[in-house]
Amino acid sequence: MSNLDRQAALSVCGGRGFVVAEPVRELLTPRRVQLGESTEVRRLLPNLGRRMVGAWAFVDHYGPDDIAGEPGMQVPPHPHMGLQTVSWLHDGEVLHRDSLGSLRTIRPRELGLMTSGRAISHSEESPKSHARFLHGAQLWVALPEAHRHVEPHFQHHTELPTVTAAGLAATLILGELDGATSPGTAYTPIVGADLSLSADAEARLPLDPDFEYAVLSMSGQAEVDGVPMLPGSMLYLGCGRTELPLRADTDAGLMLLGGEPFEEEIVMWWNFIGRSHEDIAQARADWMTSARFGEVEGYDGGRMSAPQLPSVALKSRGRVR
Repeated sequence: MSNLDRQAALSVCGGRGFVVAEPVRELLTPRRVQLGESTEVRRLLPNLGRRMVGAWAFVDHYGPDDIAGEPGMQVPPHPHMGLQTVSWLHDGEVLHRDSLGSLRTIRPRELGLMTSGRAISHSEESPKSHARFLHGAQLWVALPEAHRHVEPHFQHHTELPTVTAAGLAATLILGELDGATSPGTAYTPIVGADLSLSADAEARLPLDPDFEYAVLSMSGQAEVDGVPMLPGSMLYLGCGRTELPLRADTDAGLMLLGGEPFEEEIVMWWNFIGRSHEDIAQARADWMTSARFGEVEGYDGGRMSAPQLPSVALKSRGRVR
């Protein structure tokens, strides 16, 4: 999915400047962003004062939206570099096309994982005949220096491992959790899991104390380490935890995101992750003037133009002023 902000700011992320080395409970307020004509998203990362969680660098939550008789999601072809996109649905379908020729319909609890590496472009849309409701999350994972120029590729996994306990089912999206391993390719120590809690359930989820974590609330009413969470909010949990207490008042859906703190400083702008202003400027120029990102075949419409890039960026411990 694209960042459609036409006033996109350069952000310096990563490094350990903002990592909290002990357990905390930091509730993040989303920023509402219009995505196309009919979809509004709640953006949790990057957030004021909290740029990343492990290698997770971008989190949008959208829906549930009633799109009966509406076009639904319509995101024209756009570029990515230096990152992986993770598409995750609770309701609806998203048709993915990319410049490698991939054409896949992603459905609820299926993993759509696109590794952009050096350069890729893709589009995302609701199929012409689609379900009434659209509800999901779109996330980006920053690629480390050793892999950020990897050949682009797309993976679609319809069967994912699960971890269960009384009242809890955890579907592993990426990385490892409680002995289970996702089939999705990961380039850093990371975890992403979809948590389904039954009404009145209480559970404790095992965690890695070396990871930093956050939990995104997707639906229902639940408490995470005693903090009540509403859908569309995210709780940053810091590091140093060996388990996470969960309790649900109703049936509830959550997403657990975590990983080793991302030590490298990255520069993120629009749909690109690089290491310098020059990286980003070159990527923008290549999208506008060259064939570096390839072409998406079959999308009914033109491709997305890039916004204007700020000419000067001043770094200051994890942010750009």
